[in-house]
Amino acid sequence: MAVKIDKETCIGCGACVDVCPVEALELIDDKAVVDEDACTDCGACIDECPVEAISE
Repeated sequence: MAVKIDKETCIGCGACVDVCPVEALELIDDKAVVDEDACTDCGACIDECPVEAISE
């Protein structure tokens, strides 16, 4: 199961992209996007997001 990103809340800061150990996140049009096949649901990005836009 991959994490979910709230596009309305995401500010496109890239903090989640930088912390993802499997490179499952990227910024597209200034919003975080998750590669559901690559995401291991480790939760590192959830704790890193300053606006709580990522959830399990």
